[in-house]
Amino acid sequence: MALIGWVLLLFLAVLPALATSSAHRDGNLTLRCHPDQAASLLQLKKSFSFFRYPNPLESWLDGTDCCLWEGVCCSNSSGHVTAIELSDRGLYSPGLDPAIFNLASLQRLDLSMNCFGGQSIPTSGFERLSLLTHLNLSNSGFQGQIPIGIGRLASLISLDLSYNYASYEDSAYVDSTTFYDNGGIYGFDYFPLQLKEPNFQNLVSNLHNLRELYLDSVDMYSTAHDWCHSLGKSLSDLRVLSLSYCYLDSPICPSLSTLHSLTVVNLEGNSYMPASPFPEFFMNFSNLSVLKLAGTNLQGWFPHRTFQSKTLRVLDLSGNWDLSGQVPNLSNASSIEIMMLGGTNITFAKPGSFNNFKYLKALSLDVNFVPVKPQPSLDILRSLQHLKLSQMGSRRNLWSILSWIEDLQNLRSLELYGDNYSLISLSSVVKLKSLRSLAISDCSFTKTELSTLRNLVDLGTLGIYNCILNGPIPSAIGNLTNLRSLKIIECDFLGSIPSSIGNLRNLRNMEIDCPYFYGTPDGSLPTAIGNLSNLESLDIKYCGFSGPIPDEVGLLKKLTVLRIGQCSLSGRIPNSIVNLTHLIDLDLSSNLLNGELPTSIFAIPTLQRLDINSNQLSGSIQDFDATSSHMVYVDLSTNQLIGNIPQSFFQLKSLAYFDISWNNFVGLVDLSSFWRLGNLVYLSLSNNNLSVMDIDGEGNNSASTFLPRVTKLELANCNLTEFPSSLAHVKQMSYLDMSCNRMTGAIPKSIWATWNSSLTYLNLSHNMLSLMQINSYVLPFSRLHTLDLSFNQLQGQIPMPSPPATLLYYSNNSFSSLLPNFTLYLGSEFRISENNISGHIPNSICDSKINVLDLSSNNFSGRIPSCLIEDGYTSLLFLRNNHFEGFLPNNIKNQCQLRTLDLNNNKIEGNLPMTLTKCLLLEFLDFGNNHMVGTFPSWLGKLPTLRVLILRSNQFYGSIGGDLHGDDKSGEDFSSLQILDLASNNFSGNLSPEWFVGLKSMMAEFNTTGEIVGAFNGTANYQDAVTITYKSIYTTFDKILTTLTLIDLSDNSFDGTIPKSLGSLISLLGLNMSGNAFTGVIPHEFGGMTLLESLDLSRNQLSGNIPEALTNLTFLDILNLSNNQLVGRIPKSTQFSTFQNRSFEGNPGLCGLPLPNPCGVSSAPPSQLHLQKSSDVDVVLFLFVGLGFGVGFAAAILMRWGRIGERLVKSVRALRT
Repeated sequence: MALIGWVLLLFLAVLPALATSSAHRDGNLTLRCHPDQAASLLQLKKSFSFFRYPNPLESWLDGTDCCLWEGVCCSNSSGHVTAIELSDRGLYSPGLDPAIFNLASLQRLDLSMNCFGGQSIPTSGFERLSLLTHLNLSNSGFQGQIPIGIGRLASLISLDLSYNYASYEDSAYVDSTTFYDNGGIYGFDYFPLQLKEPNFQNLVSNLHNLRELYLDSVDMYSTAHDWCHSLGKSLSDLRVLSLSYCYLDSPICPSLSTLHSLTVVNLEGNSYMPASPFPEFFMNFSNLSVLKLAGTNLQGWFPHRTFQSKTLRVLDLSGNWDLSGQVPNLSNASSIEIMMLGGTNITFAKPGSFNNFKYLKALSLDVNFVPVKPQPSLDILRSLQHLKLSQMGSRRNLWSILSWIEDLQNLRSLELYGDNYSLISLSSVVKLKSLRSLAISDCSFTKTELSTLRNLVDLGTLGIYNCILNGPIPSAIGNLTNLRSLKIIECDFLGSIPSSIGNLRNLRNMEIDCPYFYGTPDGSLPTAIGNLSNLESLDIKYCGFSGPIPDEVGLLKKLTVLRIGQCSLSGRIPNSIVNLTHLIDLDLSSNLLNGELPTSIFAIPTLQRLDINSNQLSGSIQDFDATSSHMVYVDLSTNQLIGNIPQSFFQLKSLAYFDISWNNFVGLVDLSSFWRLGNLVYLSLSNNNLSVMDIDGEGNNSASTFLPRVTKLELANCNLTEFPSSLAHVKQMSYLDMSCNRMTGAIPKSIWATWNSSLTYLNLSHNMLSLMQINSYVLPFSRLHTLDLSFNQLQGQIPMPSPPATLLYYSNNSFSSLLPNFTLYLGSEFRISENNISGHIPNSICDSKINVLDLSSNNFSGRIPSCLIEDGYTSLLFLRNNHFEGFLPNNIKNQCQLRTLDLNNNKIEGNLPMTLTKCLLLEFLDFGNNHMVGTFPSWLGKLPTLRVLILRSNQFYGSIGGDLHGDDKSGEDFSSLQILDLASNNFSGNLSPEWFVGLKSMMAEFNTTGEIVGAFNGTANYQDAVTITYKSIYTTFDKILTTLTLIDLSDNSFDGTIPKSLGSLISLLGLNMSGNAFTGVIPHEFGGMTLLESLDLSRNQLSGNIPEALTNLTFLDILNLSNNQLVGRIPKSTQFSTFQNRSFEGNPGLCGLPLPNPCGVSSAPPSQLHLQKSSDVDVVLFLFVGLGFGVGFAAAILMRWGRIGERLVKSVRALRT
């Protein structure tokens, strides 16, 4: 009984604990986690948007036990949170919320494979997590400096801050699947993390317990000279070292030899390492299993004993072109399973060198070093499953060494890389009955050869990349009925997709990216794709498909991804798409689709991403039921949609990305309607007919309460009149475009104060802003890339970001000065044209190595720093309309990058430097309106891309091309020239007929699409401007199209006859030879220049009749033959009847309309001729006044004259009458 009593007492003692434990398991409200830690976790949850459905953190609910939440672990004894493991959960946040640092009990933190918006890792806070042993922030979209606080975590065992690239051993095993790119959906471009300050030594000096270090793709350039010594000194127990693609610029040093515990060494891709021999001490590491030194500039002889290692499993030496050696004939079996020797000079000592690689599973080789007679040795590679062969740089044909691979009967994966589309034979490949994956790149083959793949009936994955097939895909591809993945990328395959594609009923993934594919013979997508009932991902882009999307697409019930973009599909979006009830991603962008957007698409229950940008969709969007929608991404930009924005969009609670820019939406939009979308990250309403307002404004709690974590906001051309005050609540703006509005007053200080650490792009151009609320003219932006304040009314000194932004635009304001040391803050581009800035350009500008500099239309004076022209860094230099003086430098370097040199309207004197011929990229040269001298620079004809040459209003003299005879003109023919302006100089002599024959670009109708000259410069769009005489008016062209071809030789002293060869310039639009001393007749060959719109031969000594051939010039708007010695009847034609008498006056011998003297009757003296009071010029000027000078002037310049111009002139005359 006593014993029973004691047992009863013990049971009663533990009963409360058992009850608590039971209640906890049963979901009772009895909590185990600490409330303060639960609150911090809920704050962390609040900082996230979710790119996946269902919400991965839906278990994180207030009032529940946080120790039971998804990804959270707690200590069994204390209830404190010890681990947060949320890898690859589809989370988005514009930076890591500081609430995480309240969890001081954390031992493991894994937020890898999520998206943190390209923000920096917090500079402080990590030092508070002193118990942390494992930290993984890899592949999460962080950028910027790694904080020193991480280096103070003395308990760390594993640290992973890497951004990884796919490796070969990964790709060899991976089947094609569709996944979302973390962050790519939000439109961020990520840059790697950096180790600058602190540097690598600072980071690792206190991490003595570290066993695993992954910093792949972290930028350590120029700051990690002692990386090797630091590792040896601080991390003596390190087991995994992975520093691939880190820009390491010092070699592998002997200090690493002390790290005896290393099992994995990955230093591949560090191409800045100086050339050095292979570090043999690695072979002393008894546990080393992975050694990856690809692309590290190893040289010398590779030691044999490496292949004899008993522990080494992976050896990658590829891309070390100067590394030599021989694979020995081993006495014992090698442990190597993956061996990558491509891109080296490592050969095989004997055909039997492979005999003891019995465990080899993956092998990469160059064909140069495959044994001549490999069969006796390779036939024993029964374990080999993955083989990669490359022909790059080899004289041996890839197909010539493939005969032996048919013995590799266990081979499952084969990659073949040709060189320059080398011809390949697949006869040996198709004998590999175990082959499951085949990739072929940079090869060419016949249709018959490709058809032999039908024998690989068990093939599961087929990829063909950058290959040539002179014909369509053979129908034999339909025999590969076990194919699960098919990729044909960037291939020159010509023709249609065979209907037999419908036989591939096991296909899960199909990706085609070939510009010459055009579907069926009529260009449409084959309806046979409807038979691919197991297809999960269909990705077709950059193909020539046309016609409608077939309804059969709706039969693909298992599709999760449907992307058909950058094609020419037309017609309406088929309603059958709504049958795809598992669809997650629908992308039909950049086609010609028309009609209304079917709102039934939004009813697809799983759809998260919809991209139909750049089509021709029209009509309004009807409201739809958004209550059950999980839409995260919507891009309807660049269409023709009209009406109000449907209220349904404001109910898409998961919406993170919303772009309706470049449509015709109308109405008043209150920004607070979007602020209630708590997950919204990217919003673009630009370039519609919307009037955006901030009705809630500052002081209204609703704006701040519901304001989302928006980081990219585009409100260009939205009729804004003031800066939205609710934006003051946004903490992490990275991209802001509010250009082309009507905002006045001051730029708010919140831009400089709140977003100085997050903003990368700021565009407030084309407004009426006049003030900047700043405390200093040095703006403390840490990450700014682009600042555009152009076309405003800003005054005073130009503010400059520090550190320097890449692109700085301040043009068309009223700025009056620069910072005294402004050159310290220059990036790649600096544009300050059309301001009131004076002074000299300091020579310190040379230190910036600036690429684009535009100082035009200011009051600068003094000499131009020679470095801007000589040193070769500057590609675009615009200095027109200033007061620069002196001579041009003559020591231009061979690496000259100049594309545009515009010095028009300055006081430059002296000769043109002949070293300009070193600038082989030059397209635009404008030295007009200066004081330059010398003869015609015929040597500029050597420049292969020179399109514009303007020397007008200088003091050049001599003849043009008169000294060219025979081969002397070779290479000096100005073959790309389209604008030549030599007006108002002292040129003289006869024009050489041979010289004009070299103007090839004016001799044919080339590039009729009218592209803009200099439309792209790598860093940003730009365009050259030119001021020339066109149609008798001194006109500025802000855009120079490739169809604009002009020659102006007016107001010189040329004499002799006009060369007939001018008539071969059939693409010429304007020709002005007035004000010279030409004699003889007008060449009848001019009648062949049928595109000519303006011809001025006035004020010469031409004689004879006006050629009847000129009546062929039906686009001619301006004709001036006045003040010559022409005689006879003026030709009659529809076009000639539009010209006024001033076109012919001053030629007493001419008769007929429009002159008052009829033919056969004595002409009246010239002084008595009637001068018509109205002219087309008057009409154009009338148009300027009637439309407003700006609009009318733009219309007059940009419109194409000719028949359109004729109708316009007649209409305006009637209006004025």
